[in-house]
Parts: sequence; C-alpha cells; structure tokens
Amino acid sequence: MKRISAVFFWCVIAACSVSKNRQSSALTGLTLEEKVGQTCQITLDAVAQTDAQGRTLVPLKLDTNKLTEALVKYKVGSILNVSWHTLTRAQWQEITETIHAYYASGRIKIPVIYGIDAIHGVNYTRGATLFPQEIGLAATWNPSIAEEFARITAYETRASGIPWNFSPVLDLGRNPLWSRNFETLGEDPYLCSVMGAAIIKGYQGNNSASIDSLHVLACMKHFVGYSASMSGRDRTPAWIPDKYMKELYFPPFKAAVKAGAKTVMINSGTVNGIPGHVNKPLIQHSLKDEWEFPGFAVSDWEDFNMLHTVHRVAPDLKKAYEQAFNAGVDMSMVPLSPDYKTYCESMIQSVNEGKITLDRLNDAVNRISSTKQAVGLMNKVQPSLAQYTAFGSTQHKLAAKKAALESITLLKNNDILPLNASAKFLVAGPTSDNLIFLNGAWTHTWQGMDTSFNTQGCKTIVQAFQDKYGTNCIFSKGVELFKEREVEQSRFVTLEDYIKKLDEVETVVLCLGELPSTEKPGDLRSLNLDSKQLELAKMAYAKKKRVILMLVEGRPRIIRDIVDQAAAVVQCYLPGDHGAEALVELISGEANFSGKLPYTYPKYDGVMEFYDRPRSVDRSNVGDFNAFNPEWPFGFGLHYGEVSYEHLKSNEVLRENSPWEISVDVINKGNREIDEVVQLYVGDEIASMVPAGEQLKRFQKVKIPAGKSVTVHFVLNKTDLMLVNQSGEWVFEPGTFTYTIGSLKGKVVIN
Repeated sequence: MKRISAVFFWCVIAACSVSKNRQSSALTGLTLEEKVGQTCQITLDAVAQTDAQGRTLVPLKLDTNKLTEALVKYKVGSILNVSWHTLTRAQWQEITETIHAYYASGRIKIPVIYGIDAIHGVNYTRGATLFPQEIGLAATWNPSIAEEFARITAYETRASGIPWNFSPVLDLGRNPLWSRNFETLGEDPYLCSVMGAAIIKGYQGNNSASIDSLHVLACMKHFVGYSASMSGRDRTPAWIPDKYMKELYFPPFKAAVKAGAKTVMINSGTVNGIPGHVNKPLIQHSLKDEWEFPGFAVSDWEDFNMLHTVHRVAPDLKKAYEQAFNAGVDMSMVPLSPDYKTYCESMIQSVNEGKITLDRLNDAVNRISSTKQAVGLMNKVQPSLAQYTAFGSTQHKLAAKKAALESITLLKNNDILPLNASAKFLVAGPTSDNLIFLNGAWTHTWQGMDTSFNTQGCKTIVQAFQDKYGTNCIFSKGVELFKEREVEQSRFVTLEDYIKKLDEVETVVLCLGELPSTEKPGDLRSLNLDSKQLELAKMAYAKKKRVILMLVEGRPRIIRDIVDQAAAVVQCYLPGDHGAEALVELISGEANFSGKLPYTYPKYDGVMEFYDRPRSVDRSNVGDFNAFNPEWPFGFGLHYGEVSYEHLKSNEVLRENSPWEISVDVINKGNREIDEVVQLYVGDEIASMVPAGEQLKRFQKVKIPAGKSVTVHFVLNKTDLMLVNQSGEWVFEPGTFTYTIGSLKGKVVIN
C-alpha cells in the first residue's frame, strides 16, 4: 500500500508539473502590456467607423486605425457582440477574418477571442435559425431538445465566424418581475441543472478539452444570484442566505461546470451587500477552488467601472479594477473607447505597484489563453465559412419548430380545442401580427423592437392561422402596445372593427402579452396585464363568445379577471421565428400539446409563490392550509387526451446508503399518442432546518401510444436527499420522506 501511495503521489506531482509547464508556455515572451491586454474586452463599436457625431456607420465597417490601436498598441484580447443590429454572414466573415489576420500575420502573439449573445439561436446573424427563448426550452422538459437547440446554435455561430457564445443563462427564474425571466430555465434548480448541462453539451460537444469547428465555447451566466433581486428590477440588490445559495442558486452552475463549461460571466448586481464582481468567496473560493472550474471569468458590461460609479465600493476606477481582478474576475468587459485604454494603463500601473500580483495576472492569462487554445484559435488559419452549408437550413428550422411544439403549454381547454376547421373565427390582440412578439429581446437588436429586421418568410400568428384556415380566419387587432417614457403602454386601435367582427364569429383567438424587452428597459412596476388587453376579452365575453387566450409573453402576467370565462388558455412563452406555425399545428390538433410550466404561474400581483414552498406558506389567516393559490402550478400542462398514473411502487424502509428505486405505470387513456412529462417530487417530513414541502428530484419525458402504458423507473440516492444545515454544510438526515408522482403519494423511512 505504501508503494502504491508513493507511486500515486509522484504521478500527481508529475501531472501537476506538466500542467504547469503547459500553462507557462502560454506566457513565454509576453510583456506585461500583452498580459494585461489579454484581460481586456472591448465592444465592436470601439473599432468601427463612425460619423462626425460618433455614431457607428451603416453598413458597419471596421476602422483599421482604431483596430490597430486596440490590438497592436493596447494588446486587447477580446471583442464582443454586434453594433446595433443583425449582420449578414458576409459582414461577420469580413469582421472576424480581419481581426484574426492580426494574429495570423504575427502582429500580435495571442489571437483575439470574439464573443456574442446568441441566446436563442444566432440572433445577430441574418437568416439564422431562431428557437424559443430559454424559458420555452425549459417548458419542453426535454434535455434532448435543449441539446439539439444548442448544437444547431453552435453550428450557426461558428458559421458566422464566432467561437464564443454568452449563453446559457443559469439564473433561477424565481421573480417574474425580473426583466430577464424569459432568459432563464425556470424556477427549479434541478430542472435548470439538467437542461443547462444539456445546453453546455450541445454548445461545446463531447470533448470540452478540445472544441471543434462545429461547436463554441459556452458561457455560464450570471454567477451568481443575479435573478434574486428583492425589488424585481434588473441589477438591484439580492439577499440570499448561505443555505439558499447552496441549495437553489449554486446547483445549475455546479452542474454546468461538471458538464465542462469553459467560461463564466459574473453577476452585475449585489448579493448580501457585496457586488458580484468583488465577491471573492463566490468567484475564487467556491467556483475556482472548490469546484475546480478551469476556465476564465468575464465581467458583464462596464461592471468593473460600476464598482466605482454605481455600487460605490471603490473610490476610483483604478481601485475598482484592482478589487474585481483580485476577486477572481479574469477579463473585464470594459467595453468602450477610450475607457479600455484607461483600464489597460491602470492595470499595468497596479501590477508595477504590487497591487495586483504577477501570479494573479499570470493565472488569468493562463486561463484565457488555454481556453483560446481549446477552441482552436491558436491555429493561424480559421475554418472557412463556406463549409457551413446547413446554416439556416430546412432541417434546422424544423428543429426550431419542434422545440416550439414541445414547449407551448395548454393550461385550460373546455372542449374547444382542437379548433373546428369549418367554423369562422376571429384572431385579435396586440401580439398577433408581428414576429417581434414571438421572439422577444435579443433578436436582431438588443431590445428586439425593430420590426425592419424580422426574418423573411416566417409567419406571424395571424398569418399562420390564415394559411391554415383560409377565409374562415378574420382579423382585427383591437389593441396595440407601445412604450412611452420607458413604460409599457397600450391603446385601442380598430376598436369599432373589432366589435363589429365579434358579431360575425362564435370563437375568438385572442393574442395577449407584452412588448419585447430585457435588462433595465424591461423593468416593470406591476405584473398585471394592462386593462385594455383585458377589455378585449371582456367585450368578447359580453357577447357570449368562446375565447381562446394566447399568452405571448416572456414572464407570466396576471390575467385572473379573464381566466374563468375563457374557453381555453395557451401559454406560448416566446416561441421564436417558427412558433406561429407550431402553435397552429397544436391548435388545429395536427400535433398534441406536451409542454409543462417551468414556473409557478401567479394569480395575484403582490404574491410570489413557488412550488417548493415550506408548509408555513400554505397557512391562511383562518387557520387552514389553503393559502397557496397560484393560477397554475409548476409542472402543469394539459394534453389532448387523458393520462393516469397507477401502481406506484417503492421500498417502505431503506438503509441510508441503499439506492431508492421508484416505479410507476403511466397510462394513455386517449385515442392519440402523447408525450408525458413524468415528475418525481420528494419531501422531508421533519428536518433540522425548515424543509421544503416538496422538491423536484427526477423527471422523464416519455412517448405513450394511444391506449397503451409505459412503466417509468427512477433511482435516487442519499445525495439527492441532503440539505444544508445551520453550519452551511451538506448533510443527510435519516427519517421519513414523502414522494409524489402525478396524484399518487407514498412514504419511505430511511435509516
């Protein structure tokens, strides 16, 4: 045993030595200026041609003088994003090849890495395939869909000449007021972990150590707690106890690191009074040391600067740079000119003064350069964009439509759906007639509001219905949405026409929702849907019309006053360019619904409720336990047909280290095939810390032919049942656990 241990010891030492030598080789011959430059990221506008007022010219052209100054003089190591709108592949090719030519010709020693927000497809490349936003992907509850979305997005990102994608968002969507809720994978850490890991695999491929020309670097966003702001407004403070940080907000990032994620973007807000970019316990100790994250951390937009200008924890910019860099952030998204020059000059001064150690700088540069090596940037010749013949292909578009088909969620159906093909009906509402409502923000432009860049050939909801139903589908918008003084507003349009056409039909397909928005422009004062949209439904109800509510929204908006009288309710989320076609296939019955809510849909504006609530949340003021009352619960979604669960089986008593096996029969009692999401929830009866009522522990989406059944098996182990105790440690506490699948419940005692 001693000999084996000694051999093992020297093997470890040798491996560490090889690793250290490999890392050191990246630094050989680099000057201090070149090392600092590697930590600097600028935006494309900083090197683009501008007019006399400083506005970027259209069409976009690089300014070679600015580019040379940035790359040769200041040694900048990264460029990000688009200027202000979607570009063609030819434009991207010119940009990325021009930038890489500085490395290929030897003018700079390490190549520039280009990154972009391609969050639901390559939303900044013309003709790319646009999928549902992340919240819709979560609603599929299908990791294979998430992986395929990411694989295609990676392919089309590389087909644009770009190797790094600022995605996925792994923040939990637990405050629907938050403007970026649609970018999340829902409210549950397990669902987010599984779907997020699948996206990482799709982006980076099976070998994260060497990412081929069909895949991209993934970037986990935004580490950590960004979505938990108390106010619900973007980039505002969060307070997260250690227990909830570890049990709720850490798991998706930890799963992504395990899946091989190579980069991470840091939280722009503050947690417990500490700005994300100076939170060394989170960035260095948890992420890098404990989880052994090997890649590099990049800041969000101007966030080094904001430590001084917004958060006010640094007396000046130089001190802000030192604080963030020493906390473990390896690259600063500065990103403008001349700010980036100030950053580089200040960082050089800080290293010379000993305020930043050379070891810390070398660590950051090693992480950045090894990541560039992993994605193939060190090759002098980059892949030819001509080889990506499947860009925007029919096959990719069908995959996007399939994702939409599996995401769109049926919340109510009083036997009106599938829609009668021979009956005349009215399509109305503000989200019915433009692709911007199907895509949301981060689509062609940052806020997604410019209709001039809409993808050619893709259908709006009313166009898709008219193509399917012909003259039986008539249209009147009724209400339109707009922004005034940065506040979402509505106004009646063609109202007389809408009222007149109500008399011509028995059924109304009413498309409601919200304007595209994200980040600060998406801040809301209330989740209540505006009164004019509600009035369209009430007008139809007053005339005894059957109303199908189509919710086209990035976050759940309160519709309590119009739900009970609705004949059907469909949650569309933001289903992408091919979402309208998918929606009509579902409404017509050509396809079956299978989406499930990835969040708890609230009934009231002032109450934030989650499915994994402790028992105290259920307690009402009259002493019963019926206070929890959302509009629809997490994991809910209907089919055409009926599903039942039978024969729930499990051990009644288990040893602590024994696997816990659970099975159930899922029966399709209908006359058509269904895809059912089988969900296993577990609750701890008694614990040293207040236990959640139930928590999602496993799920599986299964296909069941008409009239048939399938048996679904799950296996849990001790780690699935652990909790964080008062000392902040993960522990297992023996006792009685409840478990639920569908309407079936059971208990097991684990000793």
